[in-house]
Amino acid sequence: MAAPDQDTINRLIDAALEEDLGAGDLTSAATLAAGTRLELVMATREDIVVAGLDIAVQVFLRLAPDAHIQCLIKDGERAASGTQLMTLEGPAQSLLSAERTALNIVQMLSGIATETRRYVDAIAGTGAVLLDTRKTIPGLRLLSKYATAMGGATNHRMALDDGVLIKDNHIAVAGSVAHALKLAQDAGLQDIEVECDTLEQVAQALAAGAGKILLDNMSNEALRKAVKMTAGRVALEASGGVTLASIRAIAQTGVDYISVGRITQSAGAVDIGLDLKADNTKSL
Repeated sequence: MAAPDQDTINRLIDAALEEDLGAGDLTSAATLAAGTRLELVMATREDIVVAGLDIAVQVFLRLAPDAHIQCLIKDGERAASGTQLMTLEGPAQSLLSAERTALNIVQMLSGIATETRRYVDAIAGTGAVLLDTRKTIPGLRLLSKYATAMGGATNHRMALDDGVLIKDNHIAVAGSVAHALKLAQDAGLQDIEVECDTLEQVAQALAAGAGKILLDNMSNEALRKAVKMTAGRVALEASGGVTLASIRAIAQTGVDYISVGRITQSAGAVDIGLDLKADNTKSL
């Protein structure tokens, strides 16, 4: 996935700066002379996969358009603890006013990318593909899914209009897997994915023409049986309660995809700091 479009990024930055600045940075205005410039270094304090640097640059430039900023690493790359990610030189008041917003973005997105890479590494060589989900912070889905892509996952359904997934509640209301599928097919929908809780539902979905089957909260034994039952006729996605400890065994059952909500829903922010270079401030 490419970075979100510029309009989306602009809206995020507008909202984030409005939230953080309020009527203005009282502390920086009071303690830093208007002409003071400084040099800063952004560095990671733990091993991470980087995401969000370019957006952070835009945050700084929004408040300090004359700042000189250089990214030293690219999104999607691994960075060991202590690695410098970015250098900045510019007006002290503006850069420090933008600091928290910029760091929040990089820390959150790098946290998602780092957690995602752990899951991707855990299933390396199995042939299974890691998918993200719609379990994201409201308003931040595009950024969250950009970060999972930087971590090596494949994006799955950006929104409800991006693909068809008949879930358990749809099936319950429709009355059966077959009827729910027929209703979707009659509406002209294609490539329909159906969530199945049992092997009986898998058989029904297969017979009714599902394009993909989501195997929800099934045991590894049931997953293996579903793989044998479908024999490659449809793609299979395993989902539900997947953890870093369990994902490799799930992948080894032969499913094609594994979706994990934890990589966006539960990923913690990583530790990244913005520090002043010693003895570098000056007044113009």
